[in-house]
Amino acid sequence: MKKIIDGLQKIQIAIGGLFLLVFLVTVVYQIICRYMGIAAMWTEDVSMYSFIWAVFMGAGAMVHTNSHFAFTSMIDGMKSARKKAMLQIVINIIVLVFCVLMVIYGYTAAKQFWNFRWINIPAMKRGPTWLCIPICGATASIYLIYGIFEQLGKLIKGGNE
Repeated sequence: MKKIIDGLQKIQIAIGGLFLLVFLVTVVYQIICRYMGIAAMWTEDVSMYSFIWAVFMGAGAMVHTNSHFAFTSMIDGMKSARKKAMLQIVINIIVLVFCVLMVIYGYTAAKQFWNFRWINIPAMKRGPTWLCIPICGATASIYLIYGIFEQLGKLIKGGNE
C-alpha cells in the first residue's frame, strides 16, 4: 500500500511540476512579447491557471509527508510516542474534514463553471481549470487516511516507532 501512495504522490508532484513549467514558459513568453510590442493576451489566463494547478498539486502532495502548513511545536514538545500518535490522528482527522469539503465544493465549482469560457481563449472551457481543487482534496484525503492508519498501527504496537 505504501508503494501505491508514494507512487500517487510522485505522479502528483510530476503534474504540479509540469504546470509550473507551463507557468514559467508562458510568463517568459509574455515578457518577450511585451518587449517586442506583440499582444499575447492568452498568456495571462494560461499562466494564472497553470500556477493554480501547480500550487494545488503541490499542496496535496505535501500532505503525504506532513510538509504542508503545520504547527509542530506541540508535537515536538511531547515526549510520549503514544501521545504524539494520538495528537497526529486528531490533527489528520481535522485536516481530513477540510479536504473532504474541498472535494465536495471543488466538484460543485467545477460543475458550475464547466461551460464557462476563458476570456482570451474562447475555445477553452473553465471547468477543467477548477478540477485541481477536488483532485487536491481527494489525494490529500487518501494521504491523510493512510496516515491515520499508520498512527493507529503505532498505537496498537504500544506507541513506539
